Amino acid sequence: MISIVIPIYNEEANILTLVDKVTAALRSVDTPYELILVNDGSTDDTHAKICESAKHDSRIKGLHLRRNYGQTTALVAGFHHSSGDVIITLDGDLQNDPEDIPVLLAKLDEGYDVVSGWREDRKDDALQRNFPSLLANKLISRATGIKLHDFGCSLKAYRRSIIRHVNLYGEMHRFVPIYAVVSGARLAEVPVRHHPRLHGKSNYGLERVVKVLFDLVVVVFLQRYSQKPMYLFGTCGLLSLFGSFVCAAAAFYYKFFGHKTLIETPLPIASGFLFVTAVLCILLGLVAELSIRIYHETQDKPTYLIGATDNLKPRSDAI
Repeated sequence: MISIVIPIYNEEANILTLVDKVTAALRSVDTPYELILVNDGSTDDTHAKICESAKHDSRIKGLHLRRNYGQTTALVAGFHHSSGDVIITLDGDLQNDPEDIPVLLAKLDEGYDVVSGWREDRKDDALQRNFPSLLANKLISRATGIKLHDFGCSLKAYRRSIIRHVNLYGEMHRFVPIYAVVSGARLAEVPVRHHPRLHGKSNYGLERVVKVLFDLVVVVFLQRYSQKPMYLFGTCGLLSLFGSFVCAAAAFYYKFFGHKTLIETPLPIASGFLFVTAVLCILLGLVAELSIRIYHETQDKPTYLIGATDNLKPRSDAI
């Protein structure tokens, strides 16, 4: 089964057309599907429009959140209530074209685990949306090593086995491909169509850009050091300790050969500061290691995912 998950916030004018377009796009797909419309605390008639659509087709399902939680949480709610082996996501403003869904599914059939859309000809404001998005995509690619042109495109296809153990929050939905690749997924990107917004207004602003930058820092840390945070904090601690010894050596050199007392140079203070920093970094590393160990032992999250086996049945209770 295919699950189409669409987070919606104040899109009353788009819902009926959206449902019609998704239904039409999936007529060519010979696979059962469900369309999950997640109402993220809309204040207009979105709730009523979703209920109206669901009455006429049992494949259309409405999920109404009590308040506005944000796009990431709405997607997670949709994931949790979906049944498909493949999950498709897209925006509810009709800027993503549902007719591209079969393109993503065809790419999945080539053996990929995640397929991300690329809005080559993006129909948004060049200064407010396109240019910041271009810079953000380059920054994310550079920081994570994952080469995608368009991390922010909501039109994506996932195999459930890949995202089943991904926990999202904040603005993390755009980073799902990164989590997937870290788990060993095969990632592909395909060009998709993009249309101007016809109804309503965009809910994106500068505040979201700032949140994305902060989330990127978290993602990079989790990508590189989630298993062994001591590697990061320990390295910082050793560098600080080395700097402390250098400052101390320089201070004594000036005292005995440069005719300067320890009071006349800031080097002793710098040495002490760097030494304390080194100790704190190492202690933070130990605390982080303990936190990671506790996390993996108390959460139902595996430390690895199995792609396939030969003459071996995967054990659910294996350590």
